[in-house]
Amino acid sequence: RDIPAGTVVHVVRDTVSSHTTPDAMRWPDRTPRWTVHVTPTSASWPKAVEGFLAKLPERRQKRGVFKSVVDLQAAMNRVINDHDETDANPFTWHADPNEIIAARHRGVQMLGSIQ
Repeated sequence: RDIPAGTVVHVVRDTVSSHTTPDAMRWPDRTPRWTVHVTPTSASWPKAVEGFLAKLPERRQKRGVFKSVVDLQAAMNRVINDHDETDANPFTWHADPNEIIAARHRGVQMLGSIQ
C-alpha cells in the first residue's frame, strides 16, 4: 500500500519451498504490477547462509564450553565479527539487467513455442 499506484515492483525470491507452493506461484497473476524473478536453486541465499553457518562449529563452537545460551550467542557473534573484519567481501553485481530481462523474455517465448 505504501508504494505509489502505477509503480512496477520487481521482487527477487529464492526457491525455498514456501516460495514455490501453488498459492505463491499464482500470486503474481493476481498482482500484475509486481514482477517476480526467481533465482536458480543453486543461487539461493539460504544456501549461502547455510554454508556460512556450517563453518561456525569449525571456527569456535566445536570445542567450546557454553554455560548458557548467552555464552553461545556471544561466541557466535565473535565468529561473525571476526569474519566481517577479515574475510567479508561485498557482493558486486556484474550482470546487465537489460540482458537478464531479455534472456527471460527469450526463455518465455521458447517455452511458449514448445507447448
